[in-house]
Amino acid sequence: MKLCSRFLIGQYGRFDYGKFERDFRSGFYGIEASQFSNQADYEALAKESARHGFQVGIHYRFRHQPSKLRDALFLARDQEIREQEFIEVDEELQLLSGLKPNYVLFHYPKPVILDERADWNQWHFADRSEYEFESVYDFESFQRHSEAMFEWLSNKGEQYAFTPLLEFDALNRYVYDTDLLEKLLEAYPRIKLCLDTGRLHLQERIDPHFNAIEVILKYAGYAALVHLANSRIRESGVDRHVPVLPEQRPQDGWAPIEQYLRIILKANPDVKILFEHRSDLISDEQLDRCYAWVENICEGY
Repeated sequence: MKLCSRFLIGQYGRFDYGKFERDFRSGFYGIEASQFSNQADYEALAKESARHGFQVGIHYRFRHQPSKLRDALFLARDQEIREQEFIEVDEELQLLSGLKPNYVLFHYPKPVILDERADWNQWHFADRSEYEFESVYDFESFQRHSEAMFEWLSNKGEQYAFTPLLEFDALNRYVYDTDLLEKLLEAYPRIKLCLDTGRLHLQERIDPHFNAIEVILKYAGYAALVHLANSRIRESGVDRHVPVLPEQRPQDGWAPIEQYLRIILKANPDVKILFEHRSDLISDEQLDRCYAWVENICEGY
């Protein structure tokens, strides 16, 4: 694979031409779009995709709706909520068919199933409906609702010609201590994973029972996309969506980004990499170094 041809940038909230001109490079694979507010941004994305020949990925939900949560609660305990989520996702997939997205990404599991042995105060939730506790959400329900979701998403991926991607949110032992998810990924090979380096690292710092490297080793072979950014927890708060740079040392609280990437690339040399970072935090020179460092890690895979 040619260097850079696996890279994507994100456009969140609107099609930002300033960010596009600064962050995008000729030969990049594509743009991931989410939470667009108006038709003009939709049209700009379609126009620039056709002009520059890049692929479009969608991070659900594509249309910003202030009255709605961003994420689809496919695993909600309430049947009516689950059924409504399937209806709303299908409506959006119909809207997106004109863009012909390469993939549509959803957070999984959602609601998140929280292990009550950990302190989740530093994990970000927009609404109480985004999480349940393990003590009230049993494994059998998780398995049943996950199976229904996989079957539905696989069928919709075939119907609308896109790859459904599942990005890990916070994980509990239902995912990392069982083979349920591996069996579902084998049974529904159209569905792939997205590994978010910042989230994985933060959970390891928050949850004493979670090991990010073990999770990456377990699921790297199913990953089609990496959401790449760094994170760390400090006394003053949590640094999120920080651009990755080689000087960010794990001993200073940063994620071991190079180790994460090498594990994933070894399992899947064709994995795509979305720079899901706030590029406004760094200079143009640092952004160039960020891209060059990740290119160097990818070289040879």
